[in-house]
Amino acid sequence: QLQLVESGGGLVQAGDSLRLSCAASGRTFSSYAMGWFRQAPGKEREGVSCLGSSDNSTYYADSVKGRFTISSDNAKNTVYLQMNSLKPEDTAVYYCATHCVIGPIHAIVSNTYWGQGTQVTVSS
Repeated sequence: QLQLVESGGGLVQAGDSLRLSCAASGRTFSSYAMGWFRQAPGKEREGVSCLGSSDNSTYYADSVKGRFTISSDNAKNTVYLQMNSLKPEDTAVYYCATHCVIGPIHAIVSNTYWGQGTQVTVSS
């Protein structure tokens, strides 16, 4: 069983930066593709960034490209999402998961692991 715990969210002003962490335990995550998702109130959950499992390829939604960077530290069993130049529209609960999708998702796929989420609020 893999457990994922996100941290690093908070309340910031537009233009600020945050780094989210997703710490894995129970087993190593290196065999999984890892994704960061977000869900704003009243909106579908959407994938914003992915890190491939085999070649560490990175993928980003157009809305965050150039501002967000996904990375991992296998020694710490942790995946990160560096978020720069934050905008009010980035406000959401951010989740990490063993799932790689860019764009809206309509349902949680079975046999994937998800964290509990961390709130990011960006004020204008």
